[in-house]
Amino acid sequence: MFTLRYLSYIEGQEASGLLPFLYNVYLHPLRQVPGPFWARASSIPSWYYTSTGKRHIWLWQLFQIYGKRIRVAPNLVLFCDPNAYADIYGMKSNSTVNTIDPREHAIRRRMLNTAFTDVSANAAAAFMSQHIDRWHQIMLDEHDSTTEWSASIDLSGKLDHIVFDIMGDLSFGRSFNTKEPGENPLKEVPHTTIQYLKFIYPVCRSPLLSLIIWLKPRGLDRLVELVTPRPVQQFDKFVIDSLAKRLELYDKQKDIPEHERRQDLMYFLCQAQDTHTVYTEDELRAEALLLIIAGSDTTTASLSSIFWYLVRAPRCYQKLVDELQRTFKTAEDAAYGPKMMGCIYLRACIDEGMRLVTPGPCEPPREVLVGGLKVMDDHYPQGTIVGTTPWCDSRNEEVYGDPGVFRPERWIVDEAAGVTNEMVAEIRTNFHPFLTGPGSCAGKNIAMAEIMLVVARTLLRFDLRKAPGSTLGEGSPELGWGQRDAKQFQLVDAYITVKQGPEVQFRKKVSPAVESG
Repeated sequence: MFTLRYLSYIEGQEASGLLPFLYNVYLHPLRQVPGPFWARASSIPSWYYTSTGKRHIWLWQLFQIYGKRIRVAPNLVLFCDPNAYADIYGMKSNSTVNTIDPREHAIRRRMLNTAFTDVSANAAAAFMSQHIDRWHQIMLDEHDSTTEWSASIDLSGKLDHIVFDIMGDLSFGRSFNTKEPGENPLKEVPHTTIQYLKFIYPVCRSPLLSLIIWLKPRGLDRLVELVTPRPVQQFDKFVIDSLAKRLELYDKQKDIPEHERRQDLMYFLCQAQDTHTVYTEDELRAEALLLIIAGSDTTTASLSSIFWYLVRAPRCYQKLVDELQRTFKTAEDAAYGPKMMGCIYLRACIDEGMRLVTPGPCEPPREVLVGGLKVMDDHYPQGTIVGTTPWCDSRNEEVYGDPGVFRPERWIVDEAAGVTNEMVAEIRTNFHPFLTGPGSCAGKNIAMAEIMLVVARTLLRFDLRKAPGSTLGEGSPELGWGQRDAKQFQLVDAYITVKQGPEVQFRKKVSPAVESG
């Protein structure tokens, strides 16, 4: 349960569920902020909706009812406005990402930044392409036809495996080979990751979180170990084993020149431990866990969304394929670099997919520091937890106009079509898939390279279509307010985005050269 240290700041230091309800409603410094009575009185409602996996839907509903700011726990205020985002997450904001000492956090961030550069992204793209090509070959071995469609598959499961293997290679110096045919116990790790987070996430939003943390070294750790579900135990063991193997390799390579060592992400964390004594062993495990989650589940959520919407938008799908085929002769030619970065419609489709399904549905929390913080002209005192919710931000009608529509053209300046520089700049102020400020994703360049390569090479090798009659991932009227639209990709909030779909069929693409001959 070493991740409690890193996830516990989700509710900040808010423990006022244990304080008198009347104080929270009528005397608390945040009493003027609108929100449901019981949410203002206690953090129990927020915890309840966390346990259902629908907290993002609940928050969206509250924004529809109460406006741009809502108090959803006694000490937690959330916003749905681009200006609020800048106030909270900007570099000059008087708030902190977590309880780690700022100087210590700065050292850790500098070490991570050395692993996430443009040079490392280009280097990583080469082995990403190898993994993607192998993944495609396995699919072709299963169904090598240019005329018949394959059996229906849940593409998200396939994406879980390819992204997980790439993450293993990048972070731990070895592929987990989960995409390969045959038995492999690691194939279950993406699933156990989800089970792990479904278990730990409600704990971290619990009204009793402070008590839980206090009890951990006083016997609770052992009790939790006994009641922890088996998939969660297996995932813990996987993280520990992966780290142990990487540390063993790190020790073996200490006697060789630095430029000959494998300089993956864990290498730089180990360097930090050696040179700055920043990391304890438990903290290295926590970082290893975060690398697994940040390097796999968030990326697969984006890819699943992009493909889910593309196979339901034939015009957009064909426009993207046309651009890729104009730019690259074959899938093998589709390398990460200036030509791929110049594929404007590819990037627009990726941005639109990431807008509609965010890597994490709910707020990255920030704790207000001494002196308070002004958000949208209102002052919030020290200790208040503030944030914006990506899933709700992505559906802000004031910003997007038609937020429920998959329309990549909204990201491309085209005066003739009525899309101005100002319009694109406005929506970009509300679009932060990798966050901004001190808590931004250090690996965003590598993540974007991976997403672009997977989308481009897949659409150059295969024709894809939605499996006939499939409704996997769709909304429906019986799901209720906020989930009724069949054109919206539904998800579960488990700190990360949990998804199913798209359900697709594929066939080998006939190259334009073959067709013209």
